[in-house]
Amino acid sequence: MSDLAFPVEEARQVVGRALDEDLDSGTDVTTVATIPATQESVSHVVARADGVVAGLPVVRLVLDAVHGRLHTGAVAVEVHAADGDRVARGDHLATLRGSTRTTLIAERTVLNLLCRTSGVATHTRRWADLLADTGATVLDTRKTTPGLRALEKYAVRCGGGTNKRMGLYDVAMVKDNHKLAAGGLVAAYDAVRARFPAVEVQVEVTTTQEALESVAAGARFLLCDNMTPPLLRETVEAVRASGEAVEIEATGGLTLDVVREYGETGVDYLSVGGLTHSSPIVDIALDLDPDA
Repeated sequence: MSDLAFPVEEARQVVGRALDEDLDSGTDVTTVATIPATQESVSHVVARADGVVAGLPVVRLVLDAVHGRLHTGAVAVEVHAADGDRVARGDHLATLRGSTRTTLIAERTVLNLLCRTSGVATHTRRWADLLADTGATVLDTRKTTPGLRALEKYAVRCGGGTNKRMGLYDVAMVKDNHKLAAGGLVAAYDAVRARFPAVEVQVEVTTTQEALESVAAGARFLLCDNMTPPLLRETVEAVRASGEAVEIEATGGLTLDVVREYGETGVDYLSVGGLTHSSPIVDIALDLDPDA
């Protein structure tokens, strides 16, 4: 999955903030007290559960950042999996060779990030697998962990999902509060088109009539919010009958129990905030090799 475009610069910033939390302006007092500065070791990043791995480039970023900050010694990284791979409990994801101090200081930051991103990828893969052959794609949302958006959205891609908007700046999304504040659906849509003519506009709708009104106003991406499958199917059919090329998304209250039913309504997308706000981690460990 070489086209996933790991967000290197954003990841470096996250790693820096994470190490600030762990080290402040000091060091790892336990490791420095117990491990000789010259000691080297071999260790393994190991999956403790089945899942989809994501975020492996973080391993090297963290180790390099620790050495760069504390001058504790370099660590070479040999990666045994690729982001997006399904892995099984016991699989070695990477092997580390070099400074024991650097390895142990970096350990928790490596695992915090890798477990989190792999959890998002694993959760997303469950949705993507259930939508297979329906023609619908699972999308993420802006319901991400503050500061981790780029990494979490990368993990969604690793799991077979697709990113929706990255922030408030790249896509306009007209929702209920915008309609109320602007004086109606058409007024809100027209205001966005007038102020930001080059920006894609998506409109949230809750009824078939509102969907058709949005299409008539010019909307070409609809968010069908909290519709039942029968209502959603009716709305999709009505919008398709308009003859306009409109992308349609189901959103609100979606669960794995009903994903297939919604995917078969004819929608193009299902957006799921839970991909990022409710994904459990994948248990991953870092083990020193006593025999190396």
